[in-house]
Amino acid sequence: MSAIGVLRIAISLAVVFLLVKPLGAYMARVYEGRRTLLDPVLRPLERLLYRLCRIDPNEDMTWQTYTIAMLVFTIAGELLLYGFQRLQPILPLNPQGMSAVSPDLSLNTAMSFTTNTNWQNYGGETTLSYFTQMAGLTVKNFVSAAVGLAIMVALIRGLARRSAQAIGNFWVDTVRSCLYVLLPLSVVLALALASQGVVATLSPYKTAALLQPTSYEQSITDAGGKPVLDAKGQPKTKTVKVTDQVIAVGPAASQIAIKELGTNGGGFFNVNSAHPFENPTPFSNFLEMVAILLLPAAVCYTFGKMIGDTRQGWALLAAMTLIFLPLLAVTEGFEQAGNPALRPLGVSQTAGPLQPGGNMEGKEVRNGIVDSALWAAATTATSNGSVNSMHDSYTPIAGMVPLVLMHLGEVIYGGIGTGLYDMLVFVILAAFVAGLMVGRTPEYLGKKIEAFEMKMASVVVLVMPTIVLIGTALGVATASGRAGVSNPGPHGFSEILYAYTSQGNNNGSAFAGLNGNSPFYNDVGAVIMWLGRFWEIVPVLAIAGSMAAKKKVPPSPGTLPTHTGQFVAWLAAVIIIVGALSFLPALALGPIVEHLLLQAGTLFK
Repeated sequence: MSAIGVLRIAISLAVVFLLVKPLGAYMARVYEGRRTLLDPVLRPLERLLYRLCRIDPNEDMTWQTYTIAMLVFTIAGELLLYGFQRLQPILPLNPQGMSAVSPDLSLNTAMSFTTNTNWQNYGGETTLSYFTQMAGLTVKNFVSAAVGLAIMVALIRGLARRSAQAIGNFWVDTVRSCLYVLLPLSVVLALALASQGVVATLSPYKTAALLQPTSYEQSITDAGGKPVLDAKGQPKTKTVKVTDQVIAVGPAASQIAIKELGTNGGGFFNVNSAHPFENPTPFSNFLEMVAILLLPAAVCYTFGKMIGDTRQGWALLAAMTLIFLPLLAVTEGFEQAGNPALRPLGVSQTAGPLQPGGNMEGKEVRNGIVDSALWAAATTATSNGSVNSMHDSYTPIAGMVPLVLMHLGEVIYGGIGTGLYDMLVFVILAAFVAGLMVGRTPEYLGKKIEAFEMKMASVVVLVMPTIVLIGTALGVATASGRAGVSNPGPHGFSEILYAYTSQGNNNGSAFAGLNGNSPFYNDVGAVIMWLGRFWEIVPVLAIAGSMAAKKKVPPSPGTLPTHTGQFVAWLAAVIIIVGALSFLPALALGPIVEHLLLQAGTLFK
């Protein structure tokens, strides 16, 4: 990696880490109900929402009540988004006359955006109206992220409280997440992105005349859509001359802001943040890159403030970074090394004054390898899922890194809220194992870790690998699954593995060579996204309720400190071991064997 590349990565991460403390402290004040700078503006609006919805903000919920409220809210939102897509032709703000979305794709998209996955088996500019994009997807981007933050705060309260039966109010936590955290940050970022050229308009698509008209051969079809054959049995074609181009526009800036800040990731346009109308300049790329990492990193400090020991928060952030940086270096290194299949052809892949070098397939020249690799690692570490390059075009080992980051459970920064509560589950697991190794009752933050907490933690840790591997097996073993694969050999397997890894972890990025818009992939993917989200949330809330009811145990000389470098290293080792044991065989069948074959000169057509 060049010195300039290191500097660019260092600046991006430095800005994120410098903002962790002030933003994390602000969020702690929000969730503790203390006064903030935005109270004069937002507190009246918050009270109005409570009155309109008949919510008692002083009600403290048990974990069971909290769970029911969350599920009711989620299911209602899913049904609404499904309806928006099916009724799209008769709803307003549809200047391009988009037709109704098919039932299976509507189901998949509703599940996707409700679970904060934002997996997209469609192209936004060719499928969805402005109304569906704004009232459906953008709203879901806010509330799905807010739900993740609410669950995180509930678990933090469970760890901080003692001898308590309640863990907070779901409605208050969700409203405050939207009003005080997500909305102000999104307004600022949307304005900044619009200033860089990200489109923000409700006008219809534009038509521009081509400077150099072109033509192509188009198949002639009959009334039933079947090809018309000539006397020799070959399909008839006609020459079509193209003199203009339709340029898709729309209200993108607002959706791009929350898609990055809320670790949602769904693009307004089909190619996501590789599109110049979503990410037009180096500065917009920098802003979006920082936005992806900002809140997942800041909530670590929020955790430390809310439990009264910021050292614990810094320890979690250190463990995340300890795993993230080496994997980022692997991605950048293998991409910069280039494609070994091109070396025998005499193709230069060395960086120089006139070329970036390395493997530039699937990357925007304006972003280059460093910014593309940093984005690829960050978007899969945080469960964001947005892309500014095509992961399917990465070299096998570089493409494996996004898979590994998801296989570790999306805890390396992770999704907004979800990353922290999943990381805390790993902390409970690591503390339990460490306690058994030294012959003491395991505890964390003065709370004993007992059988119930370990059962729930085991469910959280095991559910993701289970659904991902079952989904991958179905994709490989069934004709419907194999029909979507566009690449033969191990890379085709990697495409299926990546799809279900992304959906099971609520990430949303893809090896885009897989054709996922089929009833099989839409329906199976919808189920996996739902299970990946809520089969983790419910056990996490159960842990929160159980820990809140416990008394705190005074520390003793034998108490395991969980804020030291030693525990950080132990926690990182536990995360890696669990991820490696779960997915190493699958990775061996995909990117690892593909890498070995590529080095040997074996290619697939």
